[in-house]
Order: sequence, then C-alpha cells, then structure tokens
Amino acid sequence: MIKMSEYAKRRKELMQKIGPNGVVILPSAPEVLRNGDAVYAYRQNSDFYYLTGFEEPEAVLVLAPKRKEGEYILFNRVRDLDREIWDGPRAGLEGAVSEFQADQSFPYGELTLMLPALLAGRETIHYPLGINRDFDKILMHGVNKVRSNIRGGLQSPIAFVDITPSLHEMRLFKSTAEVALMQKAIDITNKAHVRAMEICKPGIAEYQLEAELMYEFQRNGARFPAYNSIVGAGRNTCILHYVNNNQEIVDGDLVLIDAGAEYQNYAADITRTFPANGRFTGEQRAVYELVLASQLAAIKSIEPGVLWTTAQNIIVKVITQGLIDLGILQGDLDNLIEKQAYFPFYMHRSGHWLGLDVHDVGRYRVDTKWRPLLPGMVFTVEPGIYISANIPNVHKRWHNIGVRIEDNVLVTDKGCDVLSQKIPKTVTEIEATMAV
Repeated sequence: MIKMSEYAKRRKELMQKIGPNGVVILPSAPEVLRNGDAVYAYRQNSDFYYLTGFEEPEAVLVLAPKRKEGEYILFNRVRDLDREIWDGPRAGLEGAVSEFQADQSFPYGELTLMLPALLAGRETIHYPLGINRDFDKILMHGVNKVRSNIRGGLQSPIAFVDITPSLHEMRLFKSTAEVALMQKAIDITNKAHVRAMEICKPGIAEYQLEAELMYEFQRNGARFPAYNSIVGAGRNTCILHYVNNNQEIVDGDLVLIDAGAEYQNYAADITRTFPANGRFTGEQRAVYELVLASQLAAIKSIEPGVLWTTAQNIIVKVITQGLIDLGILQGDLDNLIEKQAYFPFYMHRSGHWLGLDVHDVGRYRVDTKWRPLLPGMVFTVEPGIYISANIPNVHKRWHNIGVRIEDNVLVTDKGCDVLSQKIPKTVTEIEATMAV
C-alpha cells in the first residue's frame, strides 16, 4: 500500500515544477455506461490516482501553490445515505480531509461556482486539454468568468499548459512502494500462468484458460486484469492482440497467453507460450528457443545509461540470424536487417513502460534522442516470432507457430531485476510444469 505521505510528496513535487503562479486542475475519470443504466466497473484516472489515492468518480483535484487557505483542494461527492445503501460508502467532505489529507474539500456540485476564484490571479492553468470534452467546457466557463471581471482588477490566466509531460515524467520513475505493488501483481500473475499451463489440454476452449487466469487473479486479491487477456491457440498465436478467446485448442497447437493482473491499480504484463499437449514439436522448440535467446540477450544488456533502443537492436539481430539458421530467411545478416526482412515475423518493438497503465506513460525520446535507461524505470521485454500461414515462401511445417515471451524488468543502480523471473520460461521448465 502507498502511504498518504507519498501522495503528498508527489503533489509537492508537481507544484514545485509548475511554480507559484500556476494552478493544476485534474478531473477524475467519468463513469462509463455499459448498457442501459448499468455502468462498467469503475477505474480511476491514473494521473488523478497517482496524486491523490482517491478512487471515487465525480471528483476534481486542484493544486494552487501558496494559496493561504490551502494548496490541495478536492471537490468530491458529499455523503448520501440513500445512494450509499445502493452503491457503497463515500469518503464525503470530511473523509477527503481526514483520510486523503486534502487541505479543503467542497461538494462536487459547487465546482463551477468556485472555479473562477481559484483561477483568478493565476498565470498558467496546467490541465490535460482535449481528453475530457465535458470538463473542458466547465474549465473554459470558469476562465471566461475571470476574463469578464478583468476591468475589476482580476488577473486572468494567460496560458494553458499540458500537465501530462511533467506528471508523466514523475510517474516514469517508480518508488519502492510502487515496485512492491507491481511485484505483488506479478506474483499473482505468476500463479495464473502456471495454473493455465497445468490445466491446459487439447479439446478445451481458449476461454476456459482465460477463466482459470481470472480465477487465480481474483482469489489472490487482484479484482481485475490489467488489460483484456490474450489467449490464442494455433493460428491465433500469430494475432498480436487477439482477444476473442473463443476457439477450441487442438492437439499440436501452441498456446500464447498474454495476461497480467492489476493490483491496487498497478499492472503486470506477462506473456508465456507453451504447447497444448505439454510437448514442443521440433519446429516449435526451435522457434521458441530463438525467441528466448533474443530475450535473454536483451535483458543482459539492461543497465543504467544504456539507450532504450539497445534491447530492440539486440533482439532484431538475434532473431534475424536465427531465422537465417532455420532456413526461413536467406541472405547476409546486415543486409537483411537493413531491409527489415525480419518484419513479417517480428513486427513490434521490444517492450513498453509499465506501471499504473499497462502501456505506461513517459517519453521514449527526449530532445529527439532515444533516452538512456535510469534506475526506477520498469518496462517489458517481449520479443516474438509469428509465422502466419499467410507469409509467402515459408514451408508449411513452420505455419501457425507464434511465440512471444514477455517479462517485466526494473532498472537498478547495478543493472536490472527481472521481476517476473519465477514464471516458467525455459522449454524444460514449461514441459515439467505441464507434466504435473
């Protein structure tokens, strides 16, 4: 669990970044209708949660540096016993102050009325423009109210500044508490992937394995997956974001599972590939071990100062050489890499940042240059080879072999830690797990 003192530290750091003449306005995520009057399970906006730890809808965070009455203001729902009978307890105005350490809390319904006073005298508004159109209108109404009183001596804000670059740079570097939550999400995901390997057999459906994943997630405290689980068998292993999960698993298929638990809003993102019947064929094993070799080589390179692109370059080189060795590609290694001959088989990047979002925030380039890795960054390393039957001039014995291996890695002062290293990954480990 992240302590309220850590949220307070984040808010203070952000206010220092924007300066004494700025103001931060950040709304919570809206509730989203699923159908009729039923809503999807609520998930807080990650930026809002990062600064507050507050998980209710209909809330707005205001950070006003040097404001005498208090710098951290939270507009949120008042207590309503009738609604709480149906929907559960609310923090209310008192809870926003006592539990979430707001300096002041006001009813959400008073936001429009109070916003002009909070904006008056501020030079810059730091806000994620264009994401929430309804709230854009509320904010502009407040700005126009201030502008209409400019002859009375009120100073109107003169600039809007996108808050996300500053905030997302903060989120890119994980604290000890954040890493602990991510490790918990990964440990739960470990159990789910192992269970899927143990349960799998020819004749069951992809969605049955998905059900086993969800069972392990929920019984271990992860109420939701971090993203829609990918469970693809046979030709579906070659569809990168396959989520239909509705086909029968056939003897001789490979099964690719890309699934991760979300624990206290922090994501795991793990992929494992295994044979449906528990034994790799010769071709499946050859492709699998090539992908694994590329991943291990990439992970070995990770340390502070290494460029983000280093892992990708290593993966491309290992995979391309491996495809030559298997007879799937022909030609000179450097020439094939230059022509991107590997692209029909490996068409994505080496990974992505990981945190409150599964594809977490943070720039990959800084000042047009690929950024160097630094301690506290967490990301995935996920090479793959996908040999679709639609790729021309490839012998059919390789058809429908899709392999991806994905782990979650933390950059440390001395190198890196593979947070998901306990999940079976070698051919021997996978076959032994499935033999149980």
